[in-house]
Amino acid sequence: MNRNSLIFLYFICLTVFADAQTPPALRRFLALKSLAGASVSLMARDVASGDTLYAYGERRELTPASVMKLVTTAAALEILGEEYRYLTSVEYDGVIRDDILDGNIYIKGSGDPTLGSAHFSPDRESFSPDDNTFAPQWVDALLRAGIKNVKGNVVADESVFDSEGISMKWLSEDLGSYYGAGSYGLSVFDNLCKIYVDAGAVGTKPELATCVPQMPGLCFHNYLTAATSTADSVYVVGAPYSNDRYLYGIVPANTKRHVVRGDIPDPPLFLATYIYMYMQSSGIGITGSPTSFRILSESNQWRPGVRKRIAVTQSPSLREIVRVVNERSHNLYADALFKTLGLSYLPRQGEKVSSFGKGAKIVREHWAKNGMDVSSLWMFDGSGLAITDKVTAGFLCDLLTYMAVKSPQSEAFVSSLPMAGMEGSVRNFLRGSALQGKARLKSGGMSRVRSYAGYIDKGGKRYAVAVIVNNYSGAVQAIVHDLENLLLELF
Repeated sequence: MNRNSLIFLYFICLTVFADAQTPPALRRFLALKSLAGASVSLMARDVASGDTLYAYGERRELTPASVMKLVTTAAALEILGEEYRYLTSVEYDGVIRDDILDGNIYIKGSGDPTLGSAHFSPDRESFSPDDNTFAPQWVDALLRAGIKNVKGNVVADESVFDSEGISMKWLSEDLGSYYGAGSYGLSVFDNLCKIYVDAGAVGTKPELATCVPQMPGLCFHNYLTAATSTADSVYVVGAPYSNDRYLYGIVPANTKRHVVRGDIPDPPLFLATYIYMYMQSSGIGITGSPTSFRILSESNQWRPGVRKRIAVTQSPSLREIVRVVNERSHNLYADALFKTLGLSYLPRQGEKVSSFGKGAKIVREHWAKNGMDVSSLWMFDGSGLAITDKVTAGFLCDLLTYMAVKSPQSEAFVSSLPMAGMEGSVRNFLRGSALQGKARLKSGGMSRVRSYAGYIDKGGKRYAVAVIVNNYSGAVQAIVHDLENLLLELF
């Protein structure tokens, strides 16, 4: 037999062997018409023994969407600890004489994404910004300090992060949306606004009724259409710091107070404005105006100096924040954690690195130190919203295995993942199946991307599981159903 024949026979044997190692359920899944042009990465591993149960394309780098949040939240718990809390402080400079402050009021941020968040309200669904507790506490602190009038400004100091609230790798369709809200040194009300829309007959232009919270100067350009539909398909589009927001798409005809969600374009400045107006309504006079570190720095007016702290607002614990990230798939929270991790990165001389870039370096360094191959980990944010984010099912299983059996933060991490069929973003996934309540999974999805990763308990064993599908065809509901069937057959 000649050399070419031997080589051919060798590859035939490899193919037959590989096929024999692929379970029938996975072969059926891969043979689906919707996966003809798709890429798939899958792995399942016994976390106790480390034995691989299933593997297919486990080293294939794919876009994971929100499953990337597992990498961010695990690193945050490991590095910061589950009891870590953000602090937002109210400070002043200058002097107080006869109830008059001759100086500025400062709101100093540490990157807390939870200030005034609906997710820590007793009733998240009915939460209103006016239900917040921090504004009255801050005004009380000013009055206790003897301040009834201010000859100065209300300044948002968001300098802990840079001014790149969004990743440069996000798609333009995400900018201005509620899920694409930027992360800043100061955030408030989930950096989210609700636009209430009244729609009339089919084909007419819906009217914008109001926006909550109200933002002075914000201009909405309405290109909406009322149509026969049970759900809206509205895009809110606009750049960070811009006062222009463009609304495109359809709203169900003949509906009142239909809610469209968008972002707050400049959260630090908005917070300064909100507190400025709250001070006035509470009887504290002020002669200056609301402004921010970014605005003052750009005009060379920022003057750092000695300040006195008079109030501190503490965030919920990191354990609680991580739970919201993974259960609700909260992009803002995840990106804030990512940037917070980046605060410990020390740039080399002359090196210019964004807050997102610093976060990526710290996260990669952390997992490399813990023995993981990070060559397949590409992070441009902490949330997974960047289409250029890449990871493999193999890396995710390495991380999940480590967090289950080695990490001091194991319980906090595992319990942060929602129960499939019951909670959060996977409350409908595997509902009514044999795996309902037996799988803790993080889901991920964007255009032609669907992924799941987490843990499945079966027969007294726990398995780390990750599956990522890119470039499938057909409806989202169809691929979700196919992935449900795949996991049910495999387990």
